[in-house]
Amino acid sequence: MVSFSYRAFVTVINEGSFHHAAQVLDVTPSAISHSVDKLEKQLGFSLLIRNRSGVKLTADGKLVLPIIQEILNNENRLTQEAANIKGLTAGTVKLGAFSSACISWLPGIVHKFRERYPNIKIEVTQSSFNNITTQAHQGNIDLGFTCQPINENLVKVLLVQDQIYCLTPKGFVPKNGHSITIEDTQNEHFILQKSDYDGDTKKVLDAYQVQTNSIQFSIDDQSIIAMVEAGLGMGILPRLAFNKQNSHVTAYPFDEAYYRSIFLVMNEVQMKTPATQKMISCVREFINETYPDKLLK
Repeated sequence: MVSFSYRAFVTVINEGSFHHAAQVLDVTPSAISHSVDKLEKQLGFSLLIRNRSGVKLTADGKLVLPIIQEILNNENRLTQEAANIKGLTAGTVKLGAFSSACISWLPGIVHKFRERYPNIKIEVTQSSFNNITTQAHQGNIDLGFTCQPINENLVKVLLVQDQIYCLTPKGFVPKNGHSITIEDTQNEHFILQKSDYDGDTKKVLDAYQVQTNSIQFSIDDQSIIAMVEAGLGMGILPRLAFNKQNSHVTAYPFDEAYYRSIFLVMNEVQMKTPATQKMISCVREFINETYPDKLLK
């Protein structure tokens, strides 16, 4: 088995402190400290900088963290393969997803998966697109649902094309009665998340000649919808982001259709574990049944 020192070191980084790492691993903080000290002596250099606010990696620690994480991931893969050979179904699948995927997709996916593989543990983390990509690259999660940017070193599977809409207060009607044109966007204020401005949403804003001084930023999808309800402006959101919202707004397509691409991402090591392979199949099945044409309209 892999040295406990490796596991202690990675857990300290993930949890941000020796105390929290000890709780996760069900040992004392002194045991964690001893394990990390032992690893530093074995390697011959310091891995962590300890201070009152917690811990952070040294420059050398940043270099070896991905290698140690990969060693732990390979041990997990070995354990799962051994369980498969013995006819057992076991393991853990760590998922990372952005907010609207967590709300609209994961309940159905996780329910289906647990019915088939009740002994496989599932862990879910909600985060931003960029962080999901980073966590998948480092092996901290097995599978990530994300949009952009996509790390070139990751394996990626296109799930759906998610159509982008304009959300308006209930009383608003486009000039042509059914879709948003450039004429409709003139002198209007738009509300969106800061993270979306550099992605697919910016393409829409540029195409419809929306000036930056007409844009205000919000925290999340729900707050965008609430602000549009209050008549504070128009929102721009992909279909998945308001798919399950019961709100007093109207969603109009743009007269030229725009989409964001949603991917499933993973690194080459994590995707080979039996439990992860089963989850990939489950995700594919869910998407194919829900969106047979791969378009979320």
